[in-house]
Amino acid sequence: MIRIIQGFSEEKIFAREEETADVSAAVRAILEEVKARGDAAVKEYCARFDGAAPAALELTKEEWEEGAAAAGPALFAVMEEAKEHIAAFHQKQVRTSFVLTPREGVVLGQKVMPLARAGIYVPGGTASYPSTVLMDCLPAKIAGVKEVVMVTPAKGGAIAPAILAAAKIAGVDRIFKMGGAQAVAALAYGTESVPRVDKIVGPGNVYVAEAKRQVYGLVDIDMIAGPSEILIVADGKSDPRVLAADMLSQAEHDVMASAVLVTESAALAAAVAQELEAQLAVLPREAIARASIEQNGKIIVADSIAQAIQVANRIAPEHLEVCVDDPFAYLGQIENAGSIFLGRHCPEALGDYFAGPNHTLPTGGTARFSSPLSVDDFVKKSSFTYYTEEALAREAQKVARFARSEGLEAHARSALVRGETGGRA
Repeated sequence: MIRIIQGFSEEKIFAREEETADVSAAVRAILEEVKARGDAAVKEYCARFDGAAPAALELTKEEWEEGAAAAGPALFAVMEEAKEHIAAFHQKQVRTSFVLTPREGVVLGQKVMPLARAGIYVPGGTASYPSTVLMDCLPAKIAGVKEVVMVTPAKGGAIAPAILAAAKIAGVDRIFKMGGAQAVAALAYGTESVPRVDKIVGPGNVYVAEAKRQVYGLVDIDMIAGPSEILIVADGKSDPRVLAADMLSQAEHDVMASAVLVTESAALAAAVAQELEAQLAVLPREAIARASIEQNGKIIVADSIAQAIQVANRIAPEHLEVCVDDPFAYLGQIENAGSIFLGRHCPEALGDYFAGPNHTLPTGGTARFSSPLSVDDFVKKSSFTYYTEEALAREAQKVARFARSEGLEAHARSALVRGETGGRA
């Protein structure tokens, strides 16, 4: 049974079962093996963790086409439409280079350039996620990334047809049959078969997250993705069946997932608790969802919806639903959330698959300072500066004075030397 908490309590709202297993040493060993032995090590780990060692790590075009076709035309059509929605949203995020001439003889600017190669990790453990393929590949393609490399576990030697269909729709360039920390290592270091990438994005289990943490700096990463989260702010007029269904939509992901309801209505809290039990009983992934609800789920009874929003801001959830008559009245008060779903007819599942905004989101309270995956994640920016001789002469003494205030005489001389007769400062 889910916990019902009366009142706004810092200690209680942040109480959550944490995974304590220290996987850092195990991941470090995998990374070192792949770095040293390349494809051979990757295949050995695939055999151990995925149940099959592929003869070749890269999926052939023929395998890809055959697998994608098996997804069926109905699902293919839905994913094509989802692609259009996602692409239209992310197209608005595209940045352009700019040039400024703020003073006579001075040219300043910023050059925006796509990354050369990105790697996307698509989970394939307890479930397959073709939606992740669309969400992670499309922003990269819109940014202009030259090559998108996808890795995903081939459980028993096969990749789910829906994932292959999504990869075809999204424009993935190459697919490799590997998952876990070994896949992250292959993307970060490169192997005989796998090209080294500039950035690795996409969620995974604790081993994948730790591997991304350890290779960061050698390559860039999007974020350290934790378990899924949903927080629902709901008033007393909300339907308890709807709220329970939305909470379970995240609870079924993982036993470590967190589903939280904050309401000003004690009656609604009790009704949702009953609905959760009823809906859990018929859920195919009941064991996972029940463990999530019992370990990490909670219903908080606040004094008001305004206070419920305060609770949401303190928790900074991955997904935030605002189930009230006029959700836009509260939008300005929301400060910390990965993605916000407004109104009674906007389930979080819309964001997972179809609406358009990205579903790769900050978790674990990191929405306080980070953002959803976007086109910005797949570009780099260089600034450039040009001065004429006359422009430098006007500002050289000022630069030198600033440099000398920091005790950096060589900096000062570098600004002055061009204007000195005979090239001496």
